[in-house]
Amino acid sequence: MLPPGFATLGHRATGHRRLMKDTIVALLDAALAELKQQEVVPQELCPSYKVDPTKDKAHGDYATNLALMLAKPAKAAPRQVAEKLVAALPESAAVSKVEIAGPGFINFFAATDAAAQVVRQVLDAGDAFGRSLTGAGEKVQVEFVSANPTGPLHVGHGRGAAVGDCLCRLLEATGYDVTREFYYNDAGAQITNLALSVQARAKGLGPDSDGWPEDGYRGGYIEDVAKAYLAGETIHADDRHVTAKGDPEDLDAIREFAVAYLRREQDLDLRAFGVGFDVYFLESSLYQQGKVEETARRLTDNGHTYEQDGALWLRTTDFGDDKDRVMRKSEGGYTYFLPDVAYHLDKWQRGFTSVVNEQGADHHSTVTRVRAGLQALDVGIPQGWPDYVLHQMVLVTRSGVEVKLSKRAGSYVTLRDLIDEVGRDATRFFLAARRADSQLTFDIDLARSQSNDNPVYYVQYAHARVCSVLRKAESEGLAFDHSTAMANLGLLEADQEKALLNRLARYPEVVEHAAKAREPQQIAQYLQDLAADFHSCYNACKVMVDDDALRNARLALGLASRQVLRNGLDLMGVGAPEEM
Repeated sequence: MLPPGFATLGHRATGHRRLMKDTIVALLDAALAELKQQEVVPQELCPSYKVDPTKDKAHGDYATNLALMLAKPAKAAPRQVAEKLVAALPESAAVSKVEIAGPGFINFFAATDAAAQVVRQVLDAGDAFGRSLTGAGEKVQVEFVSANPTGPLHVGHGRGAAVGDCLCRLLEATGYDVTREFYYNDAGAQITNLALSVQARAKGLGPDSDGWPEDGYRGGYIEDVAKAYLAGETIHADDRHVTAKGDPEDLDAIREFAVAYLRREQDLDLRAFGVGFDVYFLESSLYQQGKVEETARRLTDNGHTYEQDGALWLRTTDFGDDKDRVMRKSEGGYTYFLPDVAYHLDKWQRGFTSVVNEQGADHHSTVTRVRAGLQALDVGIPQGWPDYVLHQMVLVTRSGVEVKLSKRAGSYVTLRDLIDEVGRDATRFFLAARRADSQLTFDIDLARSQSNDNPVYYVQYAHARVCSVLRKAESEGLAFDHSTAMANLGLLEADQEKALLNRLARYPEVVEHAAKAREPQQIAQYLQDLAADFHSCYNACKVMVDDDALRNARLALGLASRQVLRNGLDLMGVGAPEEM
């Protein structure tokens, strides 16, 4: 099943008209074919070359390294190959000039009217601009957050939620059929500690009382759970519904209620964050359905296990791990490693040939061992499956000082704390705006500020600024005229206008690359660059001029900028306000 909005869009959602880069690639491919025909380069040669926007517009709008890539097979100097390529280029009204620079780079200068056609393409495609069918409907499962229900979501979970949800949006925008999955442990030692903590509270004990569980949870939320349990409340979480028995002696009932209560709290926090899931998967189901035992049996039958010191080991070193791993402990019971392997086998058996796990960096050691375990199963799972995106820790600061505690959680800053402090948009943007594998400092003061230093404010303000200009035009009786604008896009000749046009044209490529690289922060960076180009153009090129043709062309450029800003912000899960 393909995402909505693709049915009539062809290969690229930008329509049949080529973007400038696509035009240049087509011209270069034609020139390369001519050089093959002339036997300048071998017929079978298929070079992987680049066509990138230039940093200095004095060197044109786009540059390619194709001549450098062909020099060796052509047995000629790169500049000589460049001269032959330029001579073989077909005529194109989209290109005003071609120059050879340096050792053999070829620079292309876009004809103003051709470059400006991106405005038409954006406005024609609307919300679909930048979307593609690259994924061809392939099923992809993205597992993220996956927090155990032992307390409120912390900022690390928030970063996982922001990165994971943005990744899902990117994959959907590039034509994949995405399933969002949340995996959690509803049994085991942590859940037992949770139940004992709630039970102690229900019996009137506090964290500092004699008799408090040794590994009990001390946050204020434990008291809330205990009060709700004693009051006989009914809890409706996204994946379970439980009514409290109210008996402080019934530990199993307390456990069931506490898990449901905290799952509901997590659901509410994620809903406030704009994040939802298609599947909630319980670790306990793997045991109930015999899948952990079956996985152990299969690994043993395949000859990859051995007994030592009363424990059952898996020879993961045969599959690239640095040491063998214990599957079953000497005192009985399986390690976390085995249900992890069983869970991923279940993913594979559900038909997910592409899986991405977005997790905290503390899961780094599990990557190799889980992949090794899956290889040992010998069921056709490819090496390197699944993919992982691991995020680093988040440091929250206020006035330059680290914020460590939450009154409710007791020992960490919660996701809800951040949302309440700075709002959903700023929280999502900040948490996804840097590479997941880099540590992140979340500056509360910066996130709250209405200044150009605040990246989300800067981007949203660009969107609101276009809306303001359109309202002004309307109020002055100079409403935007689409046909006049489309007929006069060639008037967008200023350097700042050209820079903005080139930035708009890059958006589809950025989306595709960000999805392929599993790097949502590329969208955040693009939006900041687009906002900078827009603000620069707005300050340099007056929109509300008397010339009807030029005013409408510039209004169209503003509308295209607004559309791409909105599309990109949507991929980030961030709003596009019309007023600020």
